This record gives sequence, structure tokens and C-alpha cells, in this order.
Amino acid sequence: MSAAGKSGACAAMLEEDTDQTYENVLAEIQSFELPIEATLRSVYDDQPHAHKKFMEKLDACIRNHDKEIEKMCNFHHQGFVDAITELLKVRADAEKLKVQVTDTNRRFQDAGKEVIIQTEEIIRCRIQQRNITTVVEKLQLCLPVLEMYSKLNEQMSAKRYYSALKTMEQLENVYFPRVSQYRFCQLMIENLPKLREAIKEISMSDLKDFLESIRKHSDKIGETAMKQAQQQKTFSIALQKQNNVKFGKNMYINHDRIPEERNEIVLKHALEEEDGNEEEVLTVQDLVDFSPVYRCLHIYSVLGDEETFENYYRKQRKKQARLVLQPQSSMSYCTDPDLVLELKNLIVIFADTLQGYGFPVNRLFDLLFEIRDQYNETLLKKWSGVFRDIFEEDNYSPIPVVNEEEYKIVISKFPFQDSELEKQSFPKKLPMSQSVPHIYIQVKEFIYASLKFSESLHRSSTEIDDMLRKSTNLLLTRTLNSCLLNLIRKPHIGLTELVQIIINTTHLEQACKYLEDFITNITNISQETVHTTRLYGLSTFKDARHTAEGEIYTKLNQKIDEFVQLADYDWTMSEPDGRASGYLMDLINFLRSIFQVFTHLPTNNSDHAAMSGKVAQTACMSACQHLSTSLMQMLLDSELKQISMGAVQQFNLDVIQCELFASSEPVPGFQGDTLQLAFIDLRQLLDLFMVWDWSTYLADYGQPASKYLRVNPNTALTLLEKMKDTSKKNNIFAQFRKNDRDKQKLIETVVKQLRSLVNGMSQHT
Repeated sequence: MSAAGKSGACAAMLEEDTDQTYENVLAEIQSFELPIEATLRSVYDDQPHAHKKFMEKLDACIRNHDKEIEKMCNFHHQGFVDAITELLKVRADAEKLKVQVTDTNRRFQDAGKEVIIQTEEIIRCRIQQRNITTVVEKLQLCLPVLEMYSKLNEQMSAKRYYSALKTMEQLENVYFPRVSQYRFCQLMIENLPKLREAIKEISMSDLKDFLESIRKHSDKIGETAMKQAQQQKTFSIALQKQNNVKFGKNMYINHDRIPEERNEIVLKHALEEEDGNEEEVLTVQDLVDFSPVYRCLHIYSVLGDEETFENYYRKQRKKQARLVLQPQSSMSYCTDPDLVLELKNLIVIFADTLQGYGFPVNRLFDLLFEIRDQYNETLLKKWSGVFRDIFEEDNYSPIPVVNEEEYKIVISKFPFQDSELEKQSFPKKLPMSQSVPHIYIQVKEFIYASLKFSESLHRSSTEIDDMLRKSTNLLLTRTLNSCLLNLIRKPHIGLTELVQIIINTTHLEQACKYLEDFITNITNISQETVHTTRLYGLSTFKDARHTAEGEIYTKLNQKIDEFVQLADYDWTMSEPDGRASGYLMDLINFLRSIFQVFTHLPTNNSDHAAMSGKVAQTACMSACQHLSTSLMQMLLDSELKQISMGAVQQFNLDVIQCELFASSEPVPGFQGDTLQLAFIDLRQLLDLFMVWDWSTYLADYGQPASKYLRVNPNTALTLLEKMKDTSKKNNIFAQFRKNDRDKQKLIETVVKQLRSLVNGMSQHT
């Protein structure tokens, strides 16, 4: 095909495509689908001069549609004309029908007006009836709520708060949920918390008023409660004692009898008091209205705040209890046992009162045990003064009795038995002094006083027995022993008084078994029980005797020292006076008189005589030993530099007097020359210097059979050097130097040998 042909064919194909595109556009326009902006835009965007071609196509399409409309109108025109003609014919009939319908409607309207009125009235009545029914139903639903709320207000006005709280619970749980949609119910619901808070405040205010009233009237309330408890307790005790009397239980304590007949009087008195008080008996419940407490408790319990009430109430009551029970400043440390006992009795009554009302009282009884210790301490202090007064008033002489009546009076106070003394005729003397029965009586009084505290403590007889024995032991070992020791150490107590004190302690020691029997009779607890505490009288009085004996020896030695201090030796004298020194003779005479008093103490049995003799023997031996030691120390005094032979001879005369005193048996009972042995050291030393037997001393030194076995080389050397120095200055040995110079050399030789011996002993040691 040629190019021109191809070009024409292509043009024809393009034109055919363009026409088809326009046809599609027109079809879309005719379909009335909006929007058509995109369709129209495609027409103009495809190729140039498209608008003109599209308008041509559009005009052609319009002309085609006009032709079709014209054809359709020509086709239906005759039917339209016929329809109009028919309508014109029917017009007249329609006018008539309209008039008839109008008239009929008017007649119907006139006839239905009354029916409409009646119908509307019926409808209105039906609506009212339905509304009334609804109102009645709602009122029946609300009326119980209103009645309960009214009841709540009445309860609040009548101060029946617990009932009001219960009513509130019913309102909240039962009634309010039924009418919760109403506004008045919401107001009521909002008001209930305010009412609850008001009830809490009112109940707490009543509780505070109650607490204040209780505080004001606590004295009267407590007095009434404790008085009733005490009356009940007194009645019970009296009844129990009467039963004991009926069973024939009589108590005898040593020689003292507790009259049980008095119990009948006590019971009768208690019954009379009961009869007298029957007319008007006010209990604590009568005096105290606890309703505010219970009401407040119930209210707080209902409100779920019981813990707050309990904490507040306990806190306030504790404050009141502390305020009531707080002791005065002057009672912080009481020294009066009677006041402590009175306090104990009040606490016991208080505890019994609380226990009667169901309160625990264990802590109160624990407090009583602490007070018991304090009570015992006050008793010990009181009896310490009693013992001191007894010792101060005692004359420390045996008790004289002139007839049987006086003798019975003494033995009724103190358990003294002596068959030998009973055989003697009146007048006679008991070995102890007046303080012994007084001490014994006061110990029993102490036991009675200690027993008073145990009354009404609800303790077993075993515990009471243990308490009495322990407190009595404290009295003996601490109080009485301390008073005895202080008495023994007093400066004005002489040797005779000390011996009498020793005798007194012996009798008090023997009386301890009677005190144990005394406690046993009180508590009915046998001494053979395993856990029974024993009285420590044996050790107490033995210690006091040892102290008194030691004080005798000490005072006697002190007196010896006083005499020895009066010694006035001339240590450089050339010749002795020919007689013993005056101070020593005075000392010996003093010792004789003292030991004579010891040996002539009034003792009525062998035990007392043996005891007095033993004390006298020990004192005599101690005095001789102390005197011997004092004389030896006088010779060896470091301040004494020179001793002449004449002084040694004079000193020897004094020692001879001491030996004569020892051999004269100043105190009977010594065997052989036992007492003289106290001066054996002095005797051998002086004999050595008097006979100048140094060769024998040096030769036999260290031998068991040595004549000078008791002479210490150091002692001999010290004395010999003092005599040597004197010979050099005063020419004591001048005659020896003139007559026999070898004698002086012998002295030098002895000194050297003694020094060598002393040095050898030091090295050996």
C-alpha cells in the first residue's frame, strides 16, 4: 500500500476512535451521574479542536432527542385530549359529591362533639385513676421509710442512741434501697452520717461526764466497796474460826495460849454489824450508774469503732488510777512498820475488792511481796533500836531472884532450865543478865509482827513458815549480830561485861530451838520437813562469842601495853635495884585481880564454869605471851643503843616476877608449867647473858637438847652488840681488860661467830 493510502487509513481509524469516544461521553452525560467534570475534562484534554467536534456531536444528539419527543407527543396527543374531555364531564359530578361530603362531615362533626367530650373526660379520669394508683403504690413504698425516719428522730430526741443506730442500719439496709430514686431519700442518706457523728459526740460527752463524776466520788465509792469487801472477809474469817473452835482446835505457843473463845465474840460482833446494816446497804452498783459506759461501748461497737472507745476509756481510767494511787512525796520511803502494815492491809482489802468484781489481782499481790521485803526492812531497823535500848539498859550482871515468884516470872519470859540451880535455896542468881529474856521476848514479838504481814495474803502454811524463818534469820544474823558486835566493840564495855556477854550469847543460842518450836506452833509445819529453813542462831551467837573473846584478849593486851609504856629503865645502870620494877608489879597485881574476877563469875552449872574457865585460861595465856613479847621487843628496840649488865640484871628481876606470876596459877586449869613457857624465850636469853655461857650455846646450837634452844642467834647478836658498845664507852669491862685481856678477845670472838652464824642462816634461807 502507498504512503498516501496508509495515511488515509490511519486518519479514518483515528476519526472512528474519536467518534466512539464522544459517544461514550454523551452516554455518560445522559446517564445523569454526577460529577461530570472528569468526563468533560477528558474531552478537552485528548486532542486539539475537540471542543468544536464535541459540540457538533452534542447538537446532533439534541436534534435526535427532539425528534423522538415530537414523535411521542404526536402518538399520545389524542389520548390526552380524550382524558381532558372526560375530566370536564366529571367536573359537575365532583362538585355535587364535594357538597354532599361536606354536609355529611358537618353532620358527623356535630354529632361527635358530645362523644368526644365524654371520651376526653373518660380518658382524663383514666389517667387520674392511673396516677392515683401509682401515687398510692409509691406512698405505700415510701411510708415505711418515713415512719422509720420519724422513729429515728423520736429516738434521737429521747436519747435512745443505741436504738437510733439500729434504726439507721435498718434504713440503710432495708428501706432506702426501695426509694433511693427519690430526692428526699438522698437527703436522708446524706443526713445519717451527721446523726452518727452527733451520737458519737453525745455518747463521748456522757462518758466524759461519767468519768468526771467517778473522779469526784471515787473516795466514797472506793470506801463503800472496800468496806463491804472487808465486812464479808471479816465475817468469813470469824465463821472459819468458829468452826475451828467447834472442832476443838486450840493453839498453844510455848507458854502463851491464844484464846479461841474470842472468836465467838468476833463472829457475834460481825453478825451484829451485818444485822445493823441490813436496813440500808448501798452497793457500788447503787452508787455508780455505769449506763453511760455501756451505752458508749454499744454505740462505738455498732459504729465499728470499738477500739477507739476501749483505748480512750483505758487511757482515762489509767490516768485516774495513777492519780488516785500516786503516793505522797513523804511516802516514797517509809520507815514506820505500822504504817507499812496499814498500807498492806489497805492493798489487801483493795485486792479482795477488785477480785470480788472479777478483776485480776496478781500484780497487786506481787506488789505486796515487794512491800513485804520493805516491811521486813523497817522491822529490822525498828528492832535494831529495840536491841540497842535493851543493851544500853542492861547492867551485865547475873539476874538476882529472891523468891519463887520472881524466879517463875523470869522463866515464864525465857526458857531457862537448870536442875542444879533449882536445888539451890533463895536468894540465888541466874547466870544470864537481864537483857537475855528481853531479847528473847523481842524476837518473839518480831515473829508476831512479821506474821501480821502474811495475814490475808492467801499463802500456804509452808510459804508462811519459810517467810517467818527467813525473816527471823535476818533478825538474828544481821540485826542482833550487828548490835552485839557494836556492843562488844564499845570502849566502855569492860572485861567483866564481855565475859557476861559471852554467857548471854550461850543462853540465847540454846533458846533458838524454842524459837523454832514457836514458829512451828504458829504454822503447823514440822521442822522435819525437807525444805524447812533452820534458824542460824548457832553461827550468829558463836560469831559474837568469838568476837567478845577476841575483844577480851585485845583489851587485856591494850591494858598491858599501857603498863609497859610506863616502864622507865636506866639501861646504863651499873648495879640492879635489887627489886622488880614498880610498873611490872602494878601490872601483875592488875592481872591477878582481873583473872580472879574471871574465875569467880557466878556460874551454876558445869557448862558455864567450863566456858568461863576456858575464856580465863585463854586470856591468861594470851596476856602472858603478849607481856613476854612486849618485854622482848623492849630489849631489841632499834632506838635502844646501849644496855649495861646492871640493866640486864634488873630486867632479869622483872622477868623472874613474871615467871613467879605464871607459876602461881592465876587461873586454875593449866597443866604443869604450861603458863611459864610463855616466858621461855626471855628466860633462856637472859640466862645466856647472866652466866655468860657462850661456849655451850655455840657448841650446842641447832641441837634438840640444847640448853639455849629458844635463843635466836640474831637476837643474841643484837643484844650482845648493845652491851659491847656500852663496854667501850662506860668501861663496864675495864676490870676484865685489867685482869684478863683474853676475856675481851673472847667477846670479840663470840660476836664474830654469831655474825658468821647469822650470815650462814641468811644464805641458807
